[in-house]
Amino acid sequence: MKFYCDIKVLPDPEASEPVLVSNLMAKLHRALVELKEVNIGISFPNVDKTLGDTLRLHGNESDLKQLFEINWLKGLRDYCSQTSISLVPEGCQYRCVKRKQAKSANNKRKRSIAKGWLSEEEATLKIGNEQQKMLRLPFVQLKSTSTGQVMKLFIEHGGLQDKAVEGQFNRYGLSSSATVPWF
Repeated sequence: MKFYCDIKVLPDPEASEPVLVSNLMAKLHRALVELKEVNIGISFPNVDKTLGDTLRLHGNESDLKQLFEINWLKGLRDYCSQTSISLVPEGCQYRCVKRKQAKSANNKRKRSIAKGWLSEEEATLKIGNEQQKMLRLPFVQLKSTSTGQVMKLFIEHGGLQDKAVEGQFNRYGLSSSATVPWF
């Protein structure tokens, strides 16, 4: 991950920053699905309670160029600005940026029933919705193209590390083990 490119969403009176970042992530996901062979990671350098206004793409130069050759930002160009593909600064640290999923009470009930640990009635009584874990992480809201369902993709920025960890990124640009440069 020697190269990066920043895409910053611009203030818009009709759409909030989180909505624009969600739209940007949806387009990026579709582009990464189309480009099966690229390995691109993402980070959000202005992350706080929300993901902030900037999406940073990390990868090798050829993968980033290939991504921008397919014009994946079409329809969002009026809502964002893009930097050129640049070398990552020397001496930076690294961090893992991954998807975090909450353990839902509904999934716990289904698993307990499927494993034969509890009957359906027992599962409903013993595993109440109060066991639902709420995540307090920033997220993007995406709509599934296959099911039409809206989902929240919670994104966790892991701790800082001095050394990079190589690996593969999924079609959202996230990885549970590989790191991206942090600067």
